[in-house]
Amino acid sequence: MPPRIPGVQRLGAFSLCLRPAVKPSPPSLLPITQTASLSQKEKKRLAKQDPYRWAQMQQRKAAHEKRKEEINTIREAQLGDPIRGLPTPFIESLSSAGQEPLSKPPLDEDGNPLAEPHELPTSPHVLNNLIHKTELDSAIENAYMLTQPMPSDIAPVGSEEYQKKVKLHEEQHAKAVEALQRITHIDNGSAKDRLHANIRRCVETFGRHETDLVLKPKPLSRGQEREERPVRGGPDTGSSEVQIAILTAKIQALANELEKGRGYKDKVGKRDLRLMLHRRQKLLRYMDRKERGSDRWKHMIETLGLSPATWKGQITT
Repeated sequence: MPPRIPGVQRLGAFSLCLRPAVKPSPPSLLPITQTASLSQKEKKRLAKQDPYRWAQMQQRKAAHEKRKEEINTIREAQLGDPIRGLPTPFIESLSSAGQEPLSKPPLDEDGNPLAEPHELPTSPHVLNNLIHKTELDSAIENAYMLTQPMPSDIAPVGSEEYQKKVKLHEEQHAKAVEALQRITHIDNGSAKDRLHANIRRCVETFGRHETDLVLKPKPLSRGQEREERPVRGGPDTGSSEVQIAILTAKIQALANELEKGRGYKDKVGKRDLRLMLHRRQKLLRYMDRKERGSDRWKHMIETLGLSPATWKGQITT
């Protein structure tokens, strides 16, 4: 028990405590108020004691969160969609296999277009059943020559009977040409026919037998000599950019089908889509190492609309 020391008569006696004084805590280098580390009780106390300061803190926090959302939105837009990438005229022309000259803009509720249609790259020479337009024209010309009427003693060249045969031949030939054009048109083909047509277009657009004549090769490093490659014997179907373009066409077609009806339940289709996405990602990473910055890389990225999300990071669908 502490000793009692007598004092002034009016004040009485007081106790003397000989315990050691408690050392004050060292000053913290952090700001006095941190809402992130405050408990709910401390926040309520602070809001009650100093409501103006609490309102300022909440306003700064709201502005910070808004700026974070804006930055994330910009980053996501720049990163793009790992499945579809960025819209380009070539990608939009895949739905018609290069037969439509203008795009189809989205419509509002009243059926009015929301944007002006723009031009698309076309391939009128690509026909159904793996036929080229020159082959069809040559076959039509050959058939016309073989089926035209021949003059005879009964029907010489200037006779009325010969003129009737020539007119009948022209009418039948016109009907046959119209029937062949309908049969070989892409619009009358199936989805598989359109895919085959798009594969032919990808080979023609990205094949090195065509791009080597237009695009500049990648600059060589110091001390490296350019190797002479053998002349190609046919169209290029195996280079990385051609395989990437073909996979992109297949991915677009499968993604469109999965978005229709009950496609969200198609587990096999989703698995196939993931396999093609990862296969394209591997090829893009290889092209990123080998052809980054070259005209071939820029031509492929700009034409197919491949965003960084298609080859960077993890792809989950």
